[in-house]
Amino acid sequence: MSAVAARPVVNAVAAEPAGPPALREFWQEYRRTLRAFHDGRMTQADWDRWYGERLTAVLRHVTSRSPFYRRHLAGVDVERVTPRTLSTLPFTTKDDLRREMYDVLSGSPAEAAIFYETTGTTGASTPCPRGAKDILTSNSAVEESWRRLFEARFGDRRPVVGLMGPSELYAFGDVFTAVTAALGACHVKIWPESPRVGFRKALRLIEELGIEVLVCAPAMCLSLAKAALHYGYDPARLPVSLFLVLGEVCTPAFAANVSSLWPEAIVRPALYGSQEALCIATGAISGDLHLSKLNYLVELVDPDTGDVLGDEGVGELVLTMLVDGIKPLIRYRTGDLVRITPAPDGAPLPGPVVEVIGRAADRIHLGTAVLQPAELETAVLTGVRGCLGYQIVIDDDGGGGDRVTVRMDLLPEIGGDPRDIGAGVAARLRRLAGVDADITVEAELDPVTNTGAFVSWKAARILDNRSAPDPAALVAREVAHRYAITT
Repeated sequence: MSAVAARPVVNAVAAEPAGPPALREFWQEYRRTLRAFHDGRMTQADWDRWYGERLTAVLRHVTSRSPFYRRHLAGVDVERVTPRTLSTLPFTTKDDLRREMYDVLSGSPAEAAIFYETTGTTGASTPCPRGAKDILTSNSAVEESWRRLFEARFGDRRPVVGLMGPSELYAFGDVFTAVTAALGACHVKIWPESPRVGFRKALRLIEELGIEVLVCAPAMCLSLAKAALHYGYDPARLPVSLFLVLGEVCTPAFAANVSSLWPEAIVRPALYGSQEALCIATGAISGDLHLSKLNYLVELVDPDTGDVLGDEGVGELVLTMLVDGIKPLIRYRTGDLVRITPAPDGAPLPGPVVEVIGRAADRIHLGTAVLQPAELETAVLTGVRGCLGYQIVIDDDGGGGDRVTVRMDLLPEIGGDPRDIGAGVAARLRRLAGVDADITVEAELDPVTNTGAFVSWKAARILDNRSAPDPAALVAREVAHRYAITT
């Protein structure tokens, strides 16, 4: 039983923002369009008008206010650029953001509402301030997603929400604080990696407050289960009902395994986004992510050549932001491999479905195949239950091939005979990449497996001994000690 009484639903999307008349005028138009989008009333003519007007507004904005884009788009007649000719403009890359820093901004940080920056784990931290427009438009997509998720899972009452992520210089805490407040839900910030919290206190508060929703990285679902067992809690008797995950790859196989450890809980995506690009897609009760379609023009490109592949199918995601805020990006190469498909009939959210496959840089050459992170995780975890963690170790077999060892922390009382589990994992890897794999069961895995979204899925899950560690792997090893579950 929750210690916090249910609260009435509050519809913050209907609220009038404080600020200058231009902001209120923008929000009135945006809100009308947002309602039409959520209600399924947008026609193709409506979309053509919205995309055309917003693209022109943003291009005018960046070329007049951003020193970088003034140079980057020099010679471009922005009044003539349309969504159909967008691909004639140059890309914006992460290297551009790191090199140009504050010159990318369309305004000074003092004009923003909140200042954030990227974590800087694999390169220089880049400034990511957000203005009132950025916050209103990005958060509105999350708010509608969570409203529908909560109604599907909890009916007309509001759960207590535990936020398990960083807040300093990072949008996680502010975004979800604002959304839970708008929905009338109580939230508590209990990031176990904070020195003021830790796993022991987080578990105590989950039990005492009746926390039913946890917002965290996928790896945290496993770490929290392991910590619960360490401190004498039964995950099945804790009140957690819904994990909302973000920050790294989370395959259906991973989600099913989490539900075996937390038998009263399901795993659904919270959102897909970044500090630079804000909330790109939001999660539905179906387990799908749906594009925040009002806020972006999307393209898919070949990650190796940059050739445009269209706006559906598989490729590296390229975004053009349609809100003229503090840091709109034009043809921004995210580095993420995604699959975009139309929303199925009766989908719980509007907008195309975005499946995140993994970082383009995280593709792995293994045996006879080049694998995406999602493919490799699916091969390891399909049908596996009771797995508290895993790590894939790749070595050179000395004969020009690869030798794979999969280390797994298993609870046989949930998953069954580890020998059967290992045989299944080995068979799937053999079919996928033509490699033989040894499976070892270990009670204590390399602590780097707990770092998860802080650095990258690949740095946490893959130990590739065929070459020297890359910068992400080095960073993950440097910070791994912070993620101990016994604190």
